[in-house]
This record gives sequence, C-alpha cells and structure tokens, in this order.
Amino acid sequence: MTWLEWTLQLALAGLLAGAMPFVLRLERELRALRRDRGALEGGATDLNEATRLAEAASFRLRAAAETAGRQVAEKLAVAEPLRDDLRYLVERAEALADRLEGLVRMARPAAAEAPPAPQPAGSQAERDLLRALRLAR
Repeated sequence: MTWLEWTLQLALAGLLAGAMPFVLRLERELRALRRDRGALEGGATDLNEATRLAEAASFRLRAAAETAGRQVAEKLAVAEPLRDDLRYLVERAEALADRLEGLVRMARPAAAEAPPAPQPAGSQAERDLLRALRLAR
C-alpha cells in the first residue's frame, strides 16, 4: 500500500469516528420514535373519534336551531295580529281619553258658575263623570 492509500484510509476512519456521535443520537431518536409510535397512532384514532363526535353534535345543534327558528316564526305569526289589535285599541283609547279630557276642561268652568246640584250617590269620580257627560250633550 502506498502512502496515498494509507492517508485516504485514515481520513475515512476519522470521518467514521466523527460520525459516530451523530449515529448514536439518531439511533436513540429512532428508538424513542418507535416507542411513541403506538401512542401517536392511538392519538390519531382518538382525534378521529373526537372529530366524528363533534360533527354529529354540530348536526344535532343545527337541527335544534332550525326547529327553534321555526317555532319562533310560528309564535311571531300568532303574535302579529294580536299586536295589531292592541295597537288599534291603544289608538282608540288615546282618542277617547283626549275627548274626555276636553269635555272635562269644558265642564270645569261651567261647573264653577252653576249652583251646586244635589249630589247623587256614588263616588266623587262617578259624579264628576256624570256632570261632564251632561254638559257635553
């Protein structure tokens, strides 16, 4: 063997010796990876099961929301005519209250000028209302 062959073999041996720590580290990592492989596969299975359960819950939630939406729409359909009736009654009551207030205002000066009439039985409010109705005629 020549000195060039010896030099190349020594260089190759040095490179192999330098690679040994990396080889040992890689071997430990691969051993740990093989050991954790079962846990990783089990985790993937658990993740798939959780995903399936979440999708099922999502479908149930969507169905419940649609049912609730339909029920609310039905209740609103029933409530709309009642709201309109109440609005009409409130408008009529306001008109009657305004008319009654006007009659009461007109009756107050006339009542102050008129001699006191005999009071019929009943509360003061009833007597005032009767007086206002008589004056409105």
